[in-house]
Amino acid sequence: MSEEKILKVELERIQDYSFKVDFGSEGIEALMTDEGEPLGKGEGPSPSMLLAAAMGNCLSSSLLFCLQKARAQVKSMKTRVNAKMTRNEKGRWRISEVVVELDVNVDNEYVNQIQRCVTLFEDFCIVSKSVEQGIPLRAKVNWASS
Repeated sequence: MSEEKILKVELERIQDYSFKVDFGSEGIEALMTDEGEPLGKGEGPSPSMLLAAAMGNCLSSSLLFCLQKARAQVKSMKTRVNAKMTRNEKGRWRISEVVVELDVNVDNEYVNQIQRCVTLFEDFCIVSKSVEQGIPLRAKVNWASS
């Protein structure tokens, strides 16, 4: 049985390369994004930063969920994401690698739960697994002229 959910996000250009991102959900404030210099002013996270943050956040949530299900008491968690950008054969910037490091502080009594969760959590991260397998993309441009 196939299930489907649709996530709707709307972006509106404010000026230059600055966009207001509306997540279409009550209680979630819009986010301002901007490209870094020389295109934009860097006054908000860039799309590449958002992708890196989404991957790190999703992996963090997956690990935390597993640990909580295993009743391990998580004292603290910190995640670092390094997204490497390189130019492809056409000279276009691409994210070529993402390295995510998760630091989790738990009592020694939960070592077995941690070891089990470390083998499982990545498979439950929607974002990183979707990126890893390659998300099909269809872009459509609707023209308006005045």
